Amino acid sequence: MSRHSPGYGPGYGNGLARGTARAACAVLALLAPVPAMAHNVSEQARQMMLEGGLLDVVRIGAEHMLTGYDHLLFLLGVLFFLKSHGEIVRFITAFTLGHTITLLGATMLGVTANAYLVDAAIALTVCYKACENLDLFRRWLGVRQPNLLLMVFLFGLIHGFGLSTRLQQMTLMDDPRIVSKILAFNAGVELGQIVALGLMVGVVGLWRQTALWRPVTRAVNAALILAGLGLFATQLGHFAAGDRDEAAIASRSTSLLLPVQAGA
Repeated sequence: MSRHSPGYGPGYGNGLARGTARAACAVLALLAPVPAMAHNVSEQARQMMLEGGLLDVVRIGAEHMLTGYDHLLFLLGVLFFLKSHGEIVRFITAFTLGHTITLLGATMLGVTANAYLVDAAIALTVCYKACENLDLFRRWLGVRQPNLLLMVFLFGLIHGFGLSTRLQQMTLMDDPRIVSKILAFNAGVELGQIVALGLMVGVVGLWRQTALWRPVTRAVNAALILAGLGLFATQLGHFAAGDRDEAAIASRSTSLLLPVQAGA
């Protein structure tokens, strides 16, 4: 049986449809607020980053991951069809390696981009993974998906760049403790990821053991697509409206995509 085919049979009929509809409504109700809950940088976090100790920076990194809904949704999509601990370790290691490379590298080099555009790209990675889970590339486009482990690593690079743009909003590039702060922030991100993964693995494991697994599989991944599209539209809306991109405070950075807009 294919990893993408949870085993739907003709005998499920209307019962499966009703179960899927109920699960979809429940999941969408939980994810509906996601587009409005972007993980912006508070003034308190910025002050703590500038003046606090390294443990404070670790805590900020963990909080950022645990409130980074785009990162969490992507991780949920990655975990959905991973059953063994070995598979989970392989894929999460690839994602962690990817986001660590760009988080450390881009921040150390002062490379940034418009945060709204980076977050919009991250939202599309959520959509991609959910589409891959539902086997939509083969079913709708007639093409095979690229190697999943490679794609998770590449998407990790994008997520790490998003983390870097947020980190550069919270610290000044001429801070004498910039290296230790970057490492502490990354350590916090990893701790937050471990906590999130522990909860997700437990919840997905419980789902898999119930009769709701098949409708939940379809409903959650459909909801991930909608949530990703909502996040994508929200971030593009902010960019188009000329909302202030706080990454501009990293005055020594190099803009990669489009000039950072100063706002009205």
